[in-house]
Amino acid sequence: MSIKLITFDLDDTLWDTAPVIASAEVVLRDWLEANAPILGGVPVEHLFAIRERLVQAEPGLKHRISALRRRVLFHALEEVGYSEKHAQELANEGFEVFLHARHQVEIFPEVQPVLEILRHHYTLGVVTNGNADVSRLGLADYFRFALCAEDLGIGKPDPAPFLEALRRGEVDASAAVHIGDHPGDDIAGAQRAGLRAVWFNPQGKAWAGEQAPDAEIQRLSQLPDVLARWR
Repeated sequence: MSIKLITFDLDDTLWDTAPVIASAEVVLRDWLEANAPILGGVPVEHLFAIRERLVQAEPGLKHRISALRRRVLFHALEEVGYSEKHAQELANEGFEVFLHARHQVEIFPEVQPVLEILRHHYTLGVVTNGNADVSRLGLADYFRFALCAEDLGIGKPDPAPFLEALRRGEVDASAAVHIGDHPGDDIAGAQRAGLRAVWFNPQGKAWAGEQAPDAEIQRLSQLPDVLARWR
């Protein structure tokens, strides 16, 4: 069966994630020093410890990264003496500061031209474990749907997000393909749900996963040719 639905990972597939997250962490830290001085320069290791404690107590939080970050901030603020109400307000405000900075991504230059080509021939969707919002990035019009682990309560590599994508796209797994950079979350996860999987590998790394991807690309501009071979 020919491909009708294409789903995309976001982080490290449509842009480099590490630089923007690092920058957003600095922005958040500066904001906290100015607006929550009692917390001040709390060691990042302390925040990690709070995070681990919360995830151990409520494992589902690992798929709800926005809620988790808010909770971490809240507990850190409350622990240093802010009232529950003030800590919640600061945590919410701080998270929004972080989220804004987290969206200052540099989308790979070939992304929009490729999406523009593909949108005329396929249904496009997003399946991500992150908290990037395509509507904030001017990409929403390309996609029929955007599924994130935060909303679903479960993330890749579990088949559930991919099965939901098939439902939203109204296609069988044999007519769908997922594009992503992560051998486990994206490639193995998609294949377990019955989709084909294209590994986005811009650095030309050796494959170290289990079952090999159905195709490999180093630039998104190569994707239309891969899809054409499957028609």
